[in-house]
Amino acid sequence: MSTPTISFKLDGVELQAQAGETVLKAAQRHGVHIPHLCFSDGLRADGNCRACVVEVAGERTLAPSCCRTVTHGMEVKAKSERALKSQKLVLELLLADRPDAGHKWADERGEQPHGELSHWASQLGVTARSELKALRAPAPAPDLSHPAMAVNLDACIQCTRCVRACRETQMNDVIGVAYRGGHAQIVFDLGDAMGESSCVACGECVQACPTGALMPKTLLGDQRVDKSVDSVCPYCGVGCLLTYKVKDNKIVAVEGRDGPANQGRLCVKGRFGFDYAHHAQRLTKPLIRKAGVPKDPNSTAQPGDWRAVFREATWDEALEAAAGGLKHLRDTHGKKALAGFGSAKGSNEEAYLFQKLVRTGFGSNNVDHCTRLCHASSVAALLEGVGSGAVSNPVNDVEHAAFVLVIGSNPTSNHPVAATWMKNAAARGTQIVLADPRRTDLHRHAWRSLQFKADTDVALLNAMLHVVIEEGLTDAHFIARRVDNFEALRAQVQHTTPEAMSPICGIAPETIREVARAYATSPASMILWGMGVSQHTHGTDNVRCLIALASITGQIGRPGTGLHPLRGQNNVQGASDAGLIPMMYPNYQRVNTPEVHDWFEAFWNTELDDQPGLTVVEILHKAQAPASDPQKIWGMYVMGENPAMSDPDLNHAREGLASLQHLVVQDLFMTETAWLADVVLPASAWPEKTGTVTNTDRMVQMGRRALDLPGEAKPDLWIIQQLAQRMGLAWNYEGEEAGVAAVFEEMRQAMHGVIAGVSWERLEREDSVTYPCLSAEDPGQPIVFTEHFATPDGRVQLVPAAFKPAAELPDADYPFVLITGRQLEHWHTGSMTRRSQVLDAVEPHPTVSLSGTELARLGVPAGGVVTVRSRRGTVTLHARRDDGMPPGTVFIPFAYAEAAANLLTNPALDPFGKIPEFKYCAVAVSAGGDLHAGVDYGGGEAAPALTV
Repeated sequence: MSTPTISFKLDGVELQAQAGETVLKAAQRHGVHIPHLCFSDGLRADGNCRACVVEVAGERTLAPSCCRTVTHGMEVKAKSERALKSQKLVLELLLADRPDAGHKWADERGEQPHGELSHWASQLGVTARSELKALRAPAPAPDLSHPAMAVNLDACIQCTRCVRACRETQMNDVIGVAYRGGHAQIVFDLGDAMGESSCVACGECVQACPTGALMPKTLLGDQRVDKSVDSVCPYCGVGCLLTYKVKDNKIVAVEGRDGPANQGRLCVKGRFGFDYAHHAQRLTKPLIRKAGVPKDPNSTAQPGDWRAVFREATWDEALEAAAGGLKHLRDTHGKKALAGFGSAKGSNEEAYLFQKLVRTGFGSNNVDHCTRLCHASSVAALLEGVGSGAVSNPVNDVEHAAFVLVIGSNPTSNHPVAATWMKNAAARGTQIVLADPRRTDLHRHAWRSLQFKADTDVALLNAMLHVVIEEGLTDAHFIARRVDNFEALRAQVQHTTPEAMSPICGIAPETIREVARAYATSPASMILWGMGVSQHTHGTDNVRCLIALASITGQIGRPGTGLHPLRGQNNVQGASDAGLIPMMYPNYQRVNTPEVHDWFEAFWNTELDDQPGLTVVEILHKAQAPASDPQKIWGMYVMGENPAMSDPDLNHAREGLASLQHLVVQDLFMTETAWLADVVLPASAWPEKTGTVTNTDRMVQMGRRALDLPGEAKPDLWIIQQLAQRMGLAWNYEGEEAGVAAVFEEMRQAMHGVIAGVSWERLEREDSVTYPCLSAEDPGQPIVFTEHFATPDGRVQLVPAAFKPAAELPDADYPFVLITGRQLEHWHTGSMTRRSQVLDAVEPHPTVSLSGTELARLGVPAGGVVTVRSRRGTVTLHARRDDGMPPGTVFIPFAYAEAAANLLTNPALDPFGKIPEFKYCAVAVSAGGDLHAGVDYGGGEAAPALTV
């Protein structure tokens, strides 16, 4: 349906505006440029700078065009004598109070010393008169206290774009305006230095600032760049589109792009975590383990001093050693002898080729990646219940929700841009319910917080299901048409009353009833969850309960409803779609389904194994199996994963890696896993490659190469092909970009129509396309299950779940519960973020979070040293006070090698998803201990110093 238009005149020319459009936006659309400073796309129009004023016929005063909505028959003059005089006067007065061109904050050429202000002054021929310059107020001192950003209020025009960006877009509430009149100024918190404030370094204010009053330190003095390259953020699964600013083959700044997932927003990692690609510890030549140097699982990796263990080699020698060792083990011990760990940090094309290499070259389905450690249980339950392992609605569909349940997730730290959509929704009146053992930052935006006892998700959710069913709040019509096994669910939850479940989960019965009623009766309710739901031995049961809750209330298949597991890494969705899992070919087609198996044998023209392979944890168990075990793993190929940091019970995992006869690791740095390798192959960072990734919203997005590779490092896709050829596979995906496109096209065929309409050419043109997308004309389907589910009969399959305790419970010796996870500044195992100067400066040390009550009981001050011990290992680290932590519970982020949380975690597996129980194990906590010296990540490049 076409949008109604409104006729109006602008400077005597009749134009058409869209309903609700402002004069400024309508003018821009028609190529008429009106000066503006306080206005920026994506921010609420404020109209305070008055640079955009226009003359409206019949009105006495000039109107700010950024705020004035077009009405039918309106006559506007943007270039009348009166309007231009006012516009020029505003620019002249603002220029007069700015520092002279050539100051050290400005572009050293002096061409645009005050950014957008200089641009508009140039367009209108305005200069600052010397007599006005003489009246300038004294210059405030610059603030360089923040690791990433510089504050120069001397350049500030008080447009408040930074305030709106901080308070209304990102909703961090750090920046405000203090004082009045001529003394008014921008402040951080209560007038703190930026580096000492509660700023989370999202950089939204920097991107919003029109004059350089807020600026990345990397651009101080010279904003010239050689090129700007559009790409995708390499961190979490939100999939923010961004632009790399490149100078001298180095990224010097990052800006958010108006992508469908982020609309210009970024977080601290996306905006400032780019310099890892230039770190001095980058691997730039192939390495081979020196003869006679043993693999010691107890030794500490020394990424900056590898020469005692490895020697440099040519690519031919390294590839022959890598492929030759793997081929020898396959031919000696059989096709089950090898395994591969692929990467969710690479591209779809790399994931597809990697799993194809394992299946056609190694000869088995022993291939997996980090989804096994994050959302394997979610995928298992979703495939079983709704027939698809992906999300039903995009994150920003919370805009259309009246009720949002966020359970087992800390989005402000793990998915910060996604969290902004939730906070924006809360500000508009959406009821946010935060259900988590920890009270996290989203709590202050929540309508209700359900701080349930760790590990009791099923008890809480079954109680909610009981309320919905017993109080007649189900959607009977939806159930009749689209739901199977409802009566079994009713029987399961018949006795799980809120009163019965309250002592187990720790939530008052009346609160459970209130939240269940609100969810069921809301016009649109949405569920988002994270690894707090999935990383349990009952993770699949947790998700089964969420599926049941959405299904019996009909809260799925419409805008603002549905089920959304927030994906952790930038391509964990795409890597799973591409078949990087042991029991599924691309598009979740089971390897032991005869017709599927036969199709792929014909497609790849190779005999394939028809049995599911081993998962991540199982592979490392089998690496230590006796030689007589037919499933023993003798050799492995690991690309971009770090199981020596990411697996549970790390001592056991590292022993498994060290026991392999042949380990090939392909990575950017000498990771803890690479330290145990026989051959290390230097790979490409995300900004050094072209390829696609798929975000948590099912958006296939294009990443473009911005940098040349350092030294002799090679593209990952090239390395995979070289190994394949040396293992006897006749692969030939010619050319760098053409080869990527060819792999994408093959993957598109293997996914049987799901991305049939997502051609390489379309991605180059549009950057982002949502699947399912079945034809070139299909815009993509952001909301699925609107009419039927992806199950064989089109109906959701409910699977009732009973409460089961964790595999390991606290006792007198280990009285605390350990929860692990991420923190805002660091990601995955820290191999990238620990080598980012800004990110590591903000969070340089490992910490354990406890409540103030627990710290007092232990006699430890905040910042003091504590030792945390489980049945599997011990770590010593600094204590951090967090009164959102419940009694008897501690939280440790897992990115720090010097205090690796996974030395403590339990490798017990969910029987369905085969995911480890990262989110619950018993530990003891004591005061004191010897801190580990830490890992030397030296060599990062600091932001240039400012000389004032």
